Amino acid sequence: MASAAQRLHGSVTTVGNPDPVVVRLRLIGQMEAWTINSESILPQGRKTRALLAVVALSAPRPALRGKLAELLWSRRPEEQARASLRQEIHRLLEALTPAGVEILSVTRDHLSLRPGCVWVDVEEVLRATVNRPASLSLLDGDLLEDLDGVDPAFDAWLVTERERLHDRARTLAESLLREQVEPEGAIPAAQQLLAIDRAHEGAWRALMRAHAARGERGMAIQAYDRCRHVLSELLDAAPSAETQRLAAEIRGAGARPAAANGNPAPAPPAPPLPANEPRAETHRVGAPRGGARVGVLPLQMVGTDEEEAHLSLGLSEEITTALARFRWMFLVSSNSLARFVTDTRDEAALRRAFGLDFLLDGTIQRVRTRLRITLRLIDLRSGSQVVWARRFDRQTNDLLTLQDEVAGEVVAQIDPEILLIEARRVANRPPTDSSAYDLVLRALPLIMRLERVSFLKAGEYLEAAIRQEPDYAAAHTWYAYYHIFLVGQGWADDPQIAFETAGKLAERGVMLDPQDARGLTVAGHVMAFLHHRLSEAIGLHERALSLNPNLAMAWALSAITFAYQGDLEEAERRAERYRKLSPLDPHSFLFEMSFMFVHLLRHDYESTIAIGRQVGQMSPTFSAAYKPYLAALGHLGLIQEAAVVRRRLLEIEPDFTIQRFLAGSPFARSADREHFAAGLRRGGVPEGTPGTPDRPLRDISSTF
Repeated sequence: MASAAQRLHGSVTTVGNPDPVVVRLRLIGQMEAWTINSESILPQGRKTRALLAVVALSAPRPALRGKLAELLWSRRPEEQARASLRQEIHRLLEALTPAGVEILSVTRDHLSLRPGCVWVDVEEVLRATVNRPASLSLLDGDLLEDLDGVDPAFDAWLVTERERLHDRARTLAESLLREQVEPEGAIPAAQQLLAIDRAHEGAWRALMRAHAARGERGMAIQAYDRCRHVLSELLDAAPSAETQRLAAEIRGAGARPAAANGNPAPAPPAPPLPANEPRAETHRVGAPRGGARVGVLPLQMVGTDEEEAHLSLGLSEEITTALARFRWMFLVSSNSLARFVTDTRDEAALRRAFGLDFLLDGTIQRVRTRLRITLRLIDLRSGSQVVWARRFDRQTNDLLTLQDEVAGEVVAQIDPEILLIEARRVANRPPTDSSAYDLVLRALPLIMRLERVSFLKAGEYLEAAIRQEPDYAAAHTWYAYYHIFLVGQGWADDPQIAFETAGKLAERGVMLDPQDARGLTVAGHVMAFLHHRLSEAIGLHERALSLNPNLAMAWALSAITFAYQGDLEEAERRAERYRKLSPLDPHSFLFEMSFMFVHLLRHDYESTIAIGRQVGQMSPTFSAAYKPYLAALGHLGLIQEAAVVRRRLLEIEPDFTIQRFLAGSPFARSADREHFAAGLRRGGVPEGTPGTPDRPLRDISSTF
């Protein structure tokens, strides 16, 4: 007979008994793989991990080698893909060696996990039943949340697998809730369903009824308020008429009538969730987030080239995957849309079926040796108005590169476009009963306008958003961004407190959502501009770009940080990338600072002045842009224009002096700081105490 130790380590099996579990594989949340001796055997490479995940999720069927190659190397020719697969299989076998037994079966055509040897959390969730629901608690995150971006085909497969898992868990949680007849059981059942689908109104109503039935009227009303905020954040929708009626009934109910014995009448049981209760189809990509619901249709082909026809669906999937990296958007699966539009491309029908706010559509056409891709973004809430359009003419010799480039530029440009449209939509509504998401949207245009009175109002909105939802990461991020301008414009009553507040807000935003690229890059700019910790700032920017390589803000702000550090070549490269991605970005008045610093420190004063003039026209109240502009004018001795620029700068920052500039300068090299300061002196900026006469411009010819 085998010893207990032998059975534990899986070295002995008995005929007729299943193999003992030797590896525990966690696929929900961040991927983990552990032996029974608590030794991590998670492969280091992302492709190797993805291979293991696909094989595990294919069970009990073996995974076809050809399918694996297509999923993980969709951009390579078949032979190259299969060769890469062979290498990854070898790496995976090496990584699994510490398990002590052969848990991966490899044949000429298939890969599979040895039955019974591997415990997989997803299998446990899928095996859950109404009688054995405990494993639902394993669903505490998104499936393989750290493997987005491995390959476009893998990303599309992952979206489908995530939906399958959430749909199964949601269906079971609904069944569990329907079985509850007492409030004590209905409350945890409703909470479990809401943990899986925050926008499930049926669960919110069941929770409200259960609290009301227990006499907890305040808790019931609080549940309604949370329901309202969640629906506004995720779906831009108000609670249904049924939910609002229930809330009104609870608010007006007061105390329950007394029973015949004089005691309070027993609470009625919480009504079960009807079998046909409608639920919000979320089609989430990535973590739950608030914002607009966006869908990308397969592009319509003008021509019949088979390779280009494949590009149509591939490009829509690539754009959808890239958009999913912007945490505030709510993406509808491109596969679901592709299946729907085989019958109709009617925009009204698409809005009804998927609850879309915006739809990206377009065409692909061959023009000799080039492809012409025409795209348009449609606002379905405003009568299908076209709110953005772009045409791309590219050579067809490298379709995969073309697909990457077009998708990157598209998402970088429509992200700020949709955000501004959302902000205008909220601004046109009465401010009463605003959600935290609405308050953030109200603040954003006021920040970018940089008019002091309205700018300070933006701070009030953001502060209110955080009070309303203390765990709302985006509110903390944008409030940190607000403090960057509050300090930079010289509008902070106490700059030191503003410095500290910006740092705390940025840190809190990253902590609440460490996968949000925008939060990371804003934290990086706070670290660089305000705290002068450039190495840490670069680390934050790099993390942001690894999460979302198409975020123009991350390229631009990291370019500014490299300029502070004195690496002008890298600063210029990153600034050029921002411009290519989003040449008309609404934040470009800030982003163009990277070019101004690079040109100024290279003594290219004419280019600095040219950009300074453009930024001054875009945002005449942005004081920071006037400083390199004025320094360049000073170095060239352009007295009259320098006087105009100096006056505008001092109208915004009347206390600005050379001394204040040097004290707050984030430039790491003393030569860069002194060069900048010398230009400001020659531009007439006072040296020390404000109010002293302007320093006259000197003839600079003698200094060269």
